[in-house]
This record gives sequence, C-alpha cells and structure tokens, in this order.
Amino acid sequence: MAAPPRPESLALLDRLMAALEAKGVVTEAEIAERQANTDKASPETGARMVARAWTDPAYRALLLSDGKAAAEQMGVSMAGAPPLGVLENTPARHHLVVCTLCSCYPRAVLGYPPGWYKSFAYRSRAVREPRVVLAEWGLNLPDSVEVRVVDSTADYRWMVLPMRPAGTEGWDEARLASIITRDALVGVAVPKVAGPRPAA
Repeated sequence: MAAPPRPESLALLDRLMAALEAKGVVTEAEIAERQANTDKASPETGARMVARAWTDPAYRALLLSDGKAAAEQMGVSMAGAPPLGVLENTPARHHLVVCTLCSCYPRAVLGYPPGWYKSFAYRSRAVREPRVVLAEWGLNLPDSVEVRVVDSTADYRWMVLPMRPAGTEGWDEARLASIITRDALVGVAVPKVAGPRPAA
C-alpha cells in the first residue's frame, strides 16, 4: 500500500494546477473528468473488446490495426492517451506485456495496473526468463510456441488479444467477456472454460 501524500507534495500540486489553469493549459474540471474516467476504467472494458473481436471480424480487424479507435468505438474516451497496440496470440506465438522502466499500462481499457505488474521482479524477470515467469503463473506453453515479450512505454501501450478457447462456440459477447481476465489481457494467463462439475 502506498504511503499517503505529504502535505508539501499536495501544496506543490495545488500550485502547479493553479499555474496551468492560469495559463489556460488545462482546467480543474478537465483534470477531474480525466481522473474520474481513469477511476472507472477496469479490465472489464478490455474483456468486452476481446469478446467483440472474437465474434465480429470487422471489429477484430479494427482492434488489431488501431486499438485506440477500437476502444473509442466501445465508448471509451482515449483523448490524450498514447496509441494502443493489440497483440494477437496464435497457436505459434504468445505475447507477454511488460513495462521495463516503470508501469506504463493501458489504463483506459484495463484500469489501474496491479502491484505485481509494477514490481521490479516482474519487470526484469519477464524479459530475462519469460517462460519461467509464465510457469509460475501456471501457464506452461509448449516449446513450439514462441514467447514474445513486448515493452509498453509512455509513447505506446499494449494489450493482448488472447486466443478464443475451444468450447465457447455459440456464446454471446457477455458470456465470452466473463472468462477474459486482466491477466489474460497482459499475457500472464489465457482464458479458460471451466470444466463440468464432478457429480456429488
């Protein structure tokens, strides 16, 4: 848990905001609106985008060519956000997203990054030993699958389009979205269909 901000930091922030507003760069209302949009963002948005891509070929093409436009089409404001790239997993390639310098993350479509994503251990080990990291998450990929680590930066954010699992034929978007987790959207997991419950 982060420490609360120090009073002097809050005072400095207030002075900065006042200066920006006085110069007409940004208003307090605009900052409040952006913060509210960030606070309400969640991985459910990314899950809905993926579920739609699984069922709508035209949307899938848009998502892979222009993630920012695809997010906007789902009603997500991407104003001021960096471009959003979407990486398609295939039977031959699996993508893993990391920010090696800090915690760059597509917050507009995934919400706030989890603590592990920001940790030095994940940021360094995901690059050096991605298969080991994935195995620790319970994801053991065959040697035939290439693991591609992609660095999210301040200039370009990334999200994964996971493969649609078998057994989901005929599912609607809402049901599909329910199996797409935040972890699958950054590549440390894959969507899974729960097996039948054992008889009592």
